[in-house]
Amino acid sequence: MLGNKKFISGLSKYLAQMEKLAKKLDAPVMHFEGKSGRTPFEMLIFTMLSARTKDETTIAAAERLLHKFKDAKAIAYASEKQIAQLIKPVGFYKTKARHLRQLCHILLDNFDGKVPNTIEEITSLPGVGIKTGNIVLARAFGHDVIGVDTHVHRISNRLGLVRAKTPGQTSVLLNKGIPKKFRRKLNKIFVGFGQTVCRPVGPRCNICPLTGVCPRIGVTKHL
Repeated sequence: MLGNKKFISGLSKYLAQMEKLAKKLDAPVMHFEGKSGRTPFEMLIFTMLSARTKDETTIAAAERLLHKFKDAKAIAYASEKQIAQLIKPVGFYKTKARHLRQLCHILLDNFDGKVPNTIEEITSLPGVGIKTGNIVLARAFGHDVIGVDTHVHRISNRLGLVRAKTPGQTSVLLNKGIPKKFRRKLNKIFVGFGQTVCRPVGPRCNICPLTGVCPRIGVTKHL
């Protein structure tokens, strides 16, 4: 069960305010997804690369890779070294390069080169867990699920929506408690807001539209 009933009761309004400010401040996630032609494959690549990596680094790496290799077939038949050089310096870039190449071979062999659209199938791919799977299903396929990364986990706890120690625990609580009509867009909005306002260090509470409903749980220093 989710906490902060005041925020939940005004969820539509607050999400709109968060999204508007994140766009105004040019959140990296808005920059990447705002470009036309983002396919499920491109979203999968971006989300896989984002793990343990700063957002700006992820975007630059994804765009380098996709500029050179535009589809699963191209990546599958590239060398791991080529892929690694393009995505460096994302976190664990050598492991991600290996997973990307393996994943693309599986897409070609088992899914006709296309990203599958069920959580069971997508999480069967190398390097794809529940978080990545849910983000891709929501953003690329329109499924009513919430992918929980570090931004979503952090903001949900600061707001008092959840009291959870891990993103996995937060994911269970949010996907049960948030109404379906809001789930698809919540990740993108929370990520954009986390990149620009509700930052890990030095959150910009002075410009936050949620001041009246956010208890700032765990925040000791802010602007």
